[in-house]
Amino acid sequence: MDAIMSFINALNSFAWGGIMIFFLVGTGVVLTFGTRIVQFRKLGYSFKLLFAKTDAKDGDITPFQSLMTSLAATIGTGNIAGVAGAIAAGGPGAVFWMWVTAAVGGATKFGEGYLALKYRITNEKGEKSGGPMYYIKYGMQEVYGGNWAWLGWLFAFFATIAAFGIGNMVQSNSVAQSVQSSIGISPYISGAVIALATGAVILGGIKSIGKVAEKIVPLMAIIYVIGSLIIIFKNIGMVPDVFGMIFGNAFNAKAVGGGLLGSVIRFGVARGVFSNEAGLGSAPIAHAASTNTDPIKQGLIASLGTFIDTLVICTMTALVILLSGYVTLDATTGLMSIKDGLSGAALTTQAFNAAFPGFGGAIVSFGLIFFAYSTILGWYYYGSKSLEYIAGVKAVEVYKYAWVVLAFFGAIYKVDIVWALSDTFNGLMAIPNLIALLALSPMIFKLLKENEDGLREDKKIS
Repeated sequence: MDAIMSFINALNSFAWGGIMIFFLVGTGVVLTFGTRIVQFRKLGYSFKLLFAKTDAKDGDITPFQSLMTSLAATIGTGNIAGVAGAIAAGGPGAVFWMWVTAAVGGATKFGEGYLALKYRITNEKGEKSGGPMYYIKYGMQEVYGGNWAWLGWLFAFFATIAAFGIGNMVQSNSVAQSVQSSIGISPYISGAVIALATGAVILGGIKSIGKVAEKIVPLMAIIYVIGSLIIIFKNIGMVPDVFGMIFGNAFNAKAVGGGLLGSVIRFGVARGVFSNEAGLGSAPIAHAASTNTDPIKQGLIASLGTFIDTLVICTMTALVILLSGYVTLDATTGLMSIKDGLSGAALTTQAFNAAFPGFGGAIVSFGLIFFAYSTILGWYYYGSKSLEYIAGVKAVEVYKYAWVVLAFFGAIYKVDIVWALSDTFNGLMAIPNLIALLALSPMIFKLLKENEDGLREDKKIS
């Protein structure tokens, strides 16, 4: 077992190491310049598209539901525990590099959303199926010729394995542990509730997931953001100092004892990628189900994912932590210290409790529970579509029940090998996806430029 774990850990170091982070961020930079920063140029128009009514019927869920489903999967424990972990390991400057990753990640999400809609198919049940496996197979073949189905299969295989851990068991375990520590409910009880609540939604397919996601995601995000903003405004006089910590530490790594390309950048970038999944290839699976018929417009809607997930929600968590007084930098040495050596969800919980004694922890617990539950729903869809690509529609019927059962077992058991393996495969998903994004980027740039007139805000949205 030790040998297996050593191999998985070595593979994990590659999957989330410097080379892969450079590959992920580099792809975002290429797409950002190639699209002429479309994720910010069209930010207002993207929100307008999101809430626009459409009469299109060629899809399973509305554009709004497609974004909420993708956010359901990306807004998870990483937004609460992960940001705290990045600050604890990389210092306040990690937040800056998290922002940089999200800024260029918006262009990555644009490309993913565009390709997902352009190369989606209709399966034998009449549902839309799309994502990296399909734009790898059909897009690469259209542009370069040859058979690329094997690369699409590789992505689908990585995603299927990752889904069971990162998207299911890890999330249910986080909920069970949070509920047990906060109100003393047994993991067996919370696990049963999670499994039943999950089954009640996923058995209805993507339309059911979309309907739940469009209600639960905005609600949980609004409550969490409002709670954070109250704390920020209570400490408004300290905000300039906090931003000074973030920007100052971003280019001065004394706080973590590393060089400029060391811990500060590594943890900030890794957390940014992990929180919004830009480049990993998961979100486009949800966007492929949209009733939208214009790939460029769906790409713009997809680009909002990183803005909402990282630039809004993760930033709220970071500011609350840095305003709490739990993280300090020595003015002389620049070394960072964290009160009581806290990290992860415990650090975020104490930061909220510092502002709202006895109540702040409830905000964090609420966020953890609903963020994690929504992740289970969103990742079910990702895993099911990935398995469908590998084994066909019939395999998904069995997958549904396996997903519910594992949601229960994830709550009562923490199997380290499952966590490590799924985290590794989550990172490996990016390789085939990024190859396709870079290979197909000239086509994306060309068609975006040709259709710029259609993106004027005075045009009718279809």
